[in-house]
Amino acid sequence: MLHKKEFRLILTNNNSAKINMAIDKALTISYEKDDMPILRFYTWEDSFTIGLGQDFESYTNLKDIYKDNCSKRITGGGVLFHGHDISYSLVLSNTEFGNLSVKQSYEKICQFLLEFYKKVGLNPTFVKDSEYIKLKKNEFCQVGFEAYDIIVDGNKIGGNAQKRNKKLIFQHGSIPILKTKEDKRVGISLEDLDIHLSFEEAQNRLIDAFKECFDAKLILSQLSQIENENLKKILEGK
Repeated sequence: MLHKKEFRLILTNNNSAKINMAIDKALTISYEKDDMPILRFYTWEDSFTIGLGQDFESYTNLKDIYKDNCSKRITGGGVLFHGHDISYSLVLSNTEFGNLSVKQSYEKICQFLLEFYKKVGLNPTFVKDSEYIKLKKNEFCQVGFEAYDIIVDGNKIGGNAQKRNKKLIFQHGSIPILKTKEDKRVGISLEDLDIHLSFEEAQNRLIDAFKECFDAKLILSQLSQIENENLKKILEGK
């Protein structure tokens, strides 16, 4: 009998942007190639993040609005707003998908998101599979369209990004749950599509979709000692 693939499951809720992104960074710098892969789900205070290649000097107005509750991600992409969403991070050895290109691994990982959206009654697809959407870049994540962005009825929902190094593949993304002010830069949410889930319900459904898609066994975990030590150093700016 084949054993299910084991993942550490880390649940961290309602943190600032700086803490959430520092945890992501701590998980990646602490990870060793033969470590158990990690799946993390987390929620946010009202905040925003920017991509690795962006500069906060371009968004001083947003920093004022969000009272400096913002952070830079360790991945690329554009400005993404938080507080209405639940996010995931996935850390795994690059031997898992090392034979796949970035695009191929991105498509494989995102299958659990497609499954989640299908199970709540939506018809999600990748932009690349739509004949009506043209690819376009934008400084705001939810306004642009990349090939592997997920769309529902022509609208982009959530956002995902990936990075790799010699040890690991890291991917994180956002699943918008609650309706916010009407602003195309924020994007649509499940509530906009008449899907009403609490954060806890969404988290449980995402966990179920992940287990189903990856035949995974999730083992509830906390940050390890080395992860906490690295987190402390990151937050102290060391």
